[in-house]
Amino acid sequence: MTVGAGVSATVGRPAPWADRTGRGLMAFDAVASLIAFADGVLRMGDVPDDRLLTEAWRTFAFLVFAGLWALLAAAPRRQPGVWELVLLHKIVFTVFAFTMIGDVPEAQTTGLIDLSLVVTTVLAYVLCRGWYSWRTTTSEPASDGQPAHSGR
Repeated sequence: MTVGAGVSATVGRPAPWADRTGRGLMAFDAVASLIAFADGVLRMGDVPDDRLLTEAWRTFAFLVFAGLWALLAAAPRRQPGVWELVLLHKIVFTVFAFTMIGDVPEAQTTGLIDLSLVVTTVLAYVLCRGWYSWRTTTSEPASDGQPAHSGR
């Protein structure tokens, strides 16, 4: 069986619906992180001085994660290591939060929120085939789901 020249560029690519769904999940996580950032900024006014630096660190981290999820939504197969770093942090933090239940009032809520972020990020990783970011021969599809052309 002979395969046409254009077919090899799309072999193994996610279906357009899967790619859109995965990107949508990452965009949702980015927006949710921006909302958490805004909430953190509002809460920083009520934080005691001895906790202000810690709360600022936490609040500004929401911006970093919003940016990381936005990068993944924009180009899920061009971010080698970003998927894995986000997942590593969210998984480790989720486990940590659930080990603190009973000792820290907000641990359960925080653990559940981060668990939902793990789930959406893993789903998006699978749907968008995020592991392809490590392949040097993979190019992003054009907006219509077809492979991008170099113009040659």
